Amino acid sequence: MAFEAALIGILCYLGALSSPWLLGLTGGWYLITRPLVSGMLVGFILGDVQTGIIIGVAVQAVYIAMVTPGGSMPADLNFVAFPAIALGILSNKGPEVAVALAATIGIAGTVLFNAMMVLNSWWNHRADVALDKGDERGVYLNSAIWPQVTNFLMRFVPTFIAVYFGAQYINAFMDSLPQIVLSTMNVLGGILPAVGIAILLKQIIKNYSMLIYFLVGFICIVFLKLNMVALVIVGALLALIHYNYKPEPQAERVASATADDEDEF
Repeated sequence: MAFEAALIGILCYLGALSSPWLLGLTGGWYLITRPLVSGMLVGFILGDVQTGIIIGVAVQAVYIAMVTPGGSMPADLNFVAFPAIALGILSNKGPEVAVALAATIGIAGTVLFNAMMVLNSWWNHRADVALDKGDERGVYLNSAIWPQVTNFLMRFVPTFIAVYFGAQYINAFMDSLPQIVLSTMNVLGGILPAVGIAILLKQIIKNYSMLIYFLVGFICIVFLKLNMVALVIVGALLALIHYNYKPEPQAERVASATADDEDEF
């Protein structure tokens, strides 16, 4: 289990917000740190790809609308994507409990993220001192090497400990919890994905009448039992109809009519 825990810890570091190795943010933060992708990777490492993908989809729905403006982290998605999903797989309690674990670990991960930012400010200060002295090697070490060492330790060590020891104790710990606690985690884990989708809809929907398209998709999945391919086709048709045949805004019609009147004169 130590090898698997080490692999997940390395992936956690490679997918961190400030890790440069996988084409910067492109291959790290915006690819393997997406729970949908990390769930598959962690599931492959732990030998249960199907469960990893199922948990990854559920966790992705919770954080689908999360943004990090200016480095502000409401939850550390990196810890959500790797140690939390790994513990969710190892617990064998289903995606709802895994989502509740992910939410808890993600919030706790912000403490380590903020600690890393504090340490990085210290490295920056040392780099400034080295720059004043003309020490090129000191500038390079304190601006590139030591911050990455700090980042690696902050990501790899907690992830390795959580996965390695979690593999031994997570099942016994979860079984020792009272049934009311597990029931609460199941309920909360079932609600959180809906909250994530609601936040996303709040951001992208400008007119509440567009919610009808979301409801159409819900009906197609739940009542008509359409698969994803059919749903994509229905969505494409609705998008074509909406953008090609939607009525012009009132302001544009008034401006167009005014321009036509001026052309007549």
